[in-house]
Amino acid sequence: MEKIDLLLWTDDAVAAASRIEVAGLQSVQVSVAADLPGAPLLMGRGADLRGFASFWVDSVDVWPQIVEQAPGDAYLVTESVPQPVDSGTLLTHFTWFPKPERLTEEEFFHGWHMIHTPSSARLHPLRRGYVRDAVARTLTPGSPATRAIVSEFFDEDVYLDPKRLFGSTEELMATMEELPLYGDQADISSCPLRRQ
Repeated sequence: MEKIDLLLWTDDAVAAASRIEVAGLQSVQVSVAADLPGAPLLMGRGADLRGFASFWVDSVDVWPQIVEQAPGDAYLVTESVPQPVDSGTLLTHFTWFPKPERLTEEEFFHGWHMIHTPSSARLHPLRRGYVRDAVARTLTPGSPATRAIVSEFFDEDVYLDPKRLFGSTEELMATMEELPLYGDQADISSCPLRRQ
């Protein structure tokens, strides 16, 4: 089984994503832009994103049919779940970014997986789930280079309260200092989403 992530830029594409019909489709998860006034951590192209969909399929070969029905930027990914997602109605803090050219593959994944993942748990002590998708291949021609697609899950009242969203000031500073080990702030996009 393979997983295809689809970044969606129109409301019509978001609506179509939940109705996709392709051979070998095992499961689909669609999230829509939360459009929260004063949302924290709205970065890069986050304000433009209208939704996100993940498709678990028997074969990646069906990706053209998926994009034909719900146009967007499609990526073949490998999924890791360092922190299982709790049940309930949760808000998703959604982030995506490329690998900086200055980093080798080994340096990038070491910084992202081995350094940042543990520190992100300390940065967000009230987080209720963390799904980390590493892009294996960009599927749609012309789509922006992306290597990391991340979903972090929070209670909405926690997400909207910086004092609860973040741990200590020291953890926040440490996270900022380690950022160059896996990404460049100018290239990071993020926004809040709601799962349908």
